[in-house]
Amino acid sequence: MSTIQRFEDLDIWKMARELAHSVYKCYSQDEGFARDYKLREQINAASGSIMDNIAEGFERDGRNEFVNFLSIAKGSLGEVKSQLYRAYDRNYINEKTLEETKEQCNILGSKIGKLIKYLNESEIRGSKFKNRTTKR
Repeated sequence: MSTIQRFEDLDIWKMARELAHSVYKCYSQDEGFARDYKLREQINAASGSIMDNIAEGFERDGRNEFVNFLSIAKGSLGEVKSQLYRAYDRNYINEKTLEETKEQCNILGSKIGKLIKYLNESEIRGSKFKNRTTKR
């Protein structure tokens, strides 16, 4: 089994990127949504935050930090889902778009959750700790 060396190779980062693009398509295709600057900026920032936090946590090279940033990414994912409902309630997106984008969120959330669980149960500490010695 090969070790992932770059955050761009993580499936969850790729999925987060796809979700950010889906969210962009939602607000760029509806004139009303495009003019609702506050909601548009909130959902854009939250969807970008998911992929950004996955990348930042990975680059920290420590398990606990990665888990922390994955948790933040998962929180941003919940924010996106909530904002999708607001967009739907304001008739900016239709039910099909809501359901499809929510499903992307649900799948990604499940995968992030599984990675958090795996990391919490593993002995992996991260490369920043690889050659450290402890003084006693």
